[in-house]
Amino acid sequence: MAIFCTAETRILVQGMTGRDGAFHSKSMLAYGTNIVAGVTPGRGGQTFEDKVPVFDNVADAVAETGADASVIFVPPSGAAGAVYEAAAAGCKLIVCITEGVPTLDMVKIMPYLEERGVRLVGPNCPGFINPGQKAKLGILPGNIVAPGPVGLISRSGTLTYEVVDALTKAGLGQTSCLGIGGDPVIGTNFMDALKAFHADAETKALVMIGEIGGDAEEQAAAYIQEYMDIPVVSFIAGRTAPPGKRMGHAGAIVTGSSGTAADKKKALENAGIPVADRPVDVVPLLKEIWREAP
Repeated sequence: MAIFCTAETRILVQGMTGRDGAFHSKSMLAYGTNIVAGVTPGRGGQTFEDKVPVFDNVADAVAETGADASVIFVPPSGAAGAVYEAAAAGCKLIVCITEGVPTLDMVKIMPYLEERGVRLVGPNCPGFINPGQKAKLGILPGNIVAPGPVGLISRSGTLTYEVVDALTKAGLGQTSCLGIGGDPVIGTNFMDALKAFHADAETKALVMIGEIGGDAEEQAAAYIQEYMDIPVVSFIAGRTAPPGKRMGHAGAIVTGSSGTAADKKKALENAGIPVADRPVDVVPLLKEIWREAP
């Protein structure tokens, strides 16, 4: 089916009338996403694209429209506050696209979300898209996806687009394509996503795109080896990044011998998960190990 939301999920957009919020809200609406409200302080009473009511705050938007999920396009200084506002109003799914959110802000907000059972995707992520459900929460291009049996999890936005496009062109549609973000402190991580895909009977194969820094991929490898019986292939970005240098994302940094691409590749291959040398090799590798590939 898909993970985290369906076509019936009622979505609001925080920062809808700003430059980025307006651009991507139009794209989400064009894709068919069920957006029921927008939120921009001082713009309450307006209508976006002649169909979506805009409110001054999330509480009013939820009360009037029954929204239960939020997508956030708010500047970094206010992003954590926007997450807090959405959670306090009752949204159980929050996707924060904003890049540059202070790490300390995220450290403070996470316990509040956990207490309320709120799922956060991001920050600093492209969000996710469920092709079969016509649900696009974030900035992933809708024209490169297609419904099908392959799930995808990625720490990299750009590589998400590249691999998803290759999957679609190869006739391998997707259940859900999820970009979790590359900051040191994020909401939904590899383990959370793996458990969700594991519970989805329609996901028959999985692509996992990791990168240097941290040990999330090593933990994922252990989980996949013990619990999952579907074909999984991976790619690790940042193989040439020198130790101590950040590559792209705030969380993509190698400290000493920890978090290297070599260590991650070893852990994945020891768990029976093939690792592609290049993004372009992901699809051929998946077809090679997946006997039921279309």
